Order: sequence, then C-alpha cells, then structure tokens
Amino acid sequence: MKKNYLKIEGNNSTLFFLLVCRNFKDAIDAMIRLAKKADELGCERFWIAEHHDTKSVASSATQLLIQRTLDNTNNIRVGSGGVMLPNHSPYIVAEQYGTLETLYPDRVDLGLGRAPGTDYNTARAIRRNTNREMDFKKEVVELSEYFKDKRPVHAYPAAGLDVPLYILGSSTDSAYVAAELGLPYVFASHFAPAMMENAVAIYRHYFKPSEVLSEPYVILGANAVVADTDEEAKRLSTTQTQSFLNIITSNPQGMVPPVQSEEAVWKNYIATTKVPHFGPIAFEHDEIVDHEKAVVDQMTKISFIGNKETVKNQILDLKRRVEFDELMINSYIYDEKAQHHSYELLKELPN
Repeated sequence: MKKNYLKIEGNNSTLFFLLVCRNFKDAIDAMIRLAKKADELGCERFWIAEHHDTKSVASSATQLLIQRTLDNTNNIRVGSGGVMLPNHSPYIVAEQYGTLETLYPDRVDLGLGRAPGTDYNTARAIRRNTNREMDFKKEVVELSEYFKDKRPVHAYPAAGLDVPLYILGSSTDSAYVAAELGLPYVFASHFAPAMMENAVAIYRHYFKPSEVLSEPYVILGANAVVADTDEEAKRLSTTQTQSFLNIITSNPQGMVPPVQSEEAVWKNYIATTKVPHFGPIAFEHDEIVDHEKAVVDQMTKISFIGNKETVKNQILDLKRRVEFDELMINSYIYDEKAQHHSYELLKELPN
C-alpha cells in the first residue's frame, strides 16, 4: 500500500509516494497503477520517498522506483520525496539523477531531506562513517554545483543538466536552508504539523531570491480522504487513524481495512491492549487511550476528510491559517479503487 500526494493548487497535480505494504512486489505494482492513473488525470508530478529498515515500507531504493515509474508513464514528472542526504554522497546522487534526467528529459525532480530516515545502526550500515560532520546546506550546494559543472570533479552525465531541487522539512531547521538558498520548501505537515506555521513564516521572512526562484514557494503536505459522501469518507479514514496508531505504538504493518467508525478504532485498541502496571502505579485504559488519541489527533491535524464540498471548505480554512502555494495530498485508503476515486474527486475541485 502507499502514501500519495496530489497538488490541487493551479492546473497541475502532484503525487508523493511512500509505499507501505505487506508484500513488496504487490506494493510496487500498486504504485505503478496509481502512477499511471495520475498520468491519466494530468498530474504534473509523482514523488517517491526514501525509508530504510522498515518492514512495512517498500521504498528503500528510491532511484530504482523512480526509474520504473518513469518507464511506465508518459508525461508525468517523477522525483524523490526525498533523497536523505545524510545517507548519500552528493556526487553519487548527482550521477544517479543526472542519468535519470538523461534517459527521461524534463521529467525528473529531486527533493532533499536532512534526516537519515532511519535509526543509528541502519544509518551506520548505509554510510559507515557516522562520525562525519553533516552540513546539510553545504551538501545541497555541493550537489547543485555538480549539476552546474562548477566542481573540480565532474559528475557526468549530470554536468550541465537542469534537475529541479526542493528542500523538505518537518521542523524549522530546513526552512532556513531553503530560504537562504532560494529553493522551494516542502513541509511535512501531513504527519508533523506542529511547527508548520512557524516554519513557513521563517522561510518566507528569510527568503533570498535566486536563479531558481524570485519569490518563496511553499508546498504543504496534508492527509485527505475524499468520497461521494461525508459518511463514506469518515469510514474510509479509519485506515488512516489505525495507521498512525500503529506508528506511535511501534506496531509496523501495512495499511489495514477500515472499520465502521473512529469510535470502533479505539474500542478495538482497548480490547487488544494490555494495561501496564509498575509496582504501586496502575494505569487506567482511559489514560493510555486518551494520550495516544491525542498524539494521533496531533499528527493528523492537517487532514481533509469528506465529500468534495466538505474538503473544499477544509482547504479554504487552511489557506486562512497559513500562506502556501501548493498542496500535496497524502491518502491512507485501503481499497485501491476508492483511493483512485479520491484522487479523481480531488482533481474535480475548483482551483
């Protein structure tokens, strides 16, 4: 199964993918089917994430999945959401994405993140030298200079190619980097919305025009489940609630089928949860559930759930809170047909 992002601002659309699955091959095949659907709908971009040592996620070799997606689509741009630079040599990244751009001209995007996307031991296995000092801004500059052919070492075939760079973030740190370098800023408010408004304000305040952008460009991640009725969308969205609950309780698994209601999610959780007891301190089910529900609610705060009219109004409410240029939608929908229909309905929303 998977995460998907749809740009509904302007005339084009963007999908961003994190494959979550029980079977890797099935997940990749489902990714290709949705990529083809996105291409058919006239979406502009389709991005794929990078995660490691996560059994329920099938997007560890991002550039290979990008190549497969490009090879199975005709017009849509495909990119990384993103390449986690602590895991990679900027030189190798330039060579890889320069090769993709050579094979599929004007169809490749390169999103860049500053987190490793995994734990310490896995990071060590990926890049061995975990003691090296990581300067994210410096490595972004180095990467961009390989494409501009301004380094002593040449990264062929990347040298001289124009592959757009995007800075990803879930806190304020990357906002400063994106602002100083004059690059587009993509904020992960689909799972870490707490610092969204502050990060966007920092980016816009400190933005420096560059040869890439003359003014700030903000992309926000959000969750959305759109259906023909509010009731059906709410039912489908229980998969999202269960997915985030599994994340915070360290219970990794693929997306699970929806249940009848949000209340049913928490009733099922209570029924299967053993209450901890530490000496004289006993915990009540209500205390545990209230805490975990609060965490899930916070992580999914930027979620649009309902029919087209309901979702349109929810998006307008977000626009009143924070200034953004593009919205990228993440849909935890278990049924593939319902998932595709959700994107069809999103594409029908007025700009």
